[in-house]
Amino acid sequence: MKAFEIIKFGSNLLKEKQIPSSILDSELLLSKILNKTREEILVNLNQNINKKNIYTFKKYLERRCKNEPIAYILKEKEFWSKKFNVNKFTLIPRPETELLVEELFKIYSGKKLTILDIGTGSGCIIISLLAGLKDSTGIGIDISKNAILVAKKNAFKYKLNNRVKFINKSFQNIFAKKFDLIVCNPPYIERKDLKNLSDDIKKYEPRMALDGGNDGLDLIKKVIYKSKDILKIKGTLALEIGNGQIKKVSKILIYNNFRIKNVIKDYKNNIRCVLACYKR
Repeated sequence: MKAFEIIKFGSNLLKEKQIPSSILDSELLLSKILNKTREEILVNLNQNINKKNIYTFKKYLERRCKNEPIAYILKEKEFWSKKFNVNKFTLIPRPETELLVEELFKIYSGKKLTILDIGTGSGCIIISLLAGLKDSTGIGIDISKNAILVAKKNAFKYKLNNRVKFINKSFQNIFAKKFDLIVCNPPYIERKDLKNLSDDIKKYEPRMALDGGNDGLDLIKKVIYKSKDILKIKGTLALEIGNGQIKKVSKILIYNNFRIKNVIKDYKNNIRCVLACYKR
């Protein structure tokens, strides 16, 4: 079979299963199998695909038809122009989180920082920050041992393992160190709303990276409270939050003596990140 025939076969099958990105996903799966870029395949659609690769392609298609995220099948996701290893133990990086990284670069470009990334997952936030902030160092922390293994792999891939440490424990057990910047993309979905998530999220992504408790603010409250002890003077807490949570989060921050410096809106003009300083 030719490449274009394989892509058409795959996209038709995915379309039947109501997968919205059916053509793109079919192209990406084939590019993964052939170890070529999607662009390389699209300029050579008449190339023949051998039986072994067709078999593998069909196996990948079966997984995608069950709504398994394309990032988990490909074992990678692009974030801030880098490809990060991901798997079922790590949340898939989102475009909204790139907006947080972008804003932090604007503020801290050329500065020397110590950074803590709480709930680091794949390590995409802290690795992206350290790649641009050449004099900075950091720690990524996560209660998932398997997520930490993925983050370490990503740090090694981008030659940053000498400037970042990844630790498998709760952020509440950090006592001896203080940071210029604490970043966190916490679970912020209300528990009752988890059932309403699309199948690719609720069936495959790690629940503990999504479940924010009864009000969606369980971990956010704990991070804000803990940050008071481990932020340096004039240090900043950068939090990603859920859509519609800014009023409640602002109240918690102000109650804990934080001053809000900045908010970041997503592509739909919703406030999705908040940056705050602790007032001692």
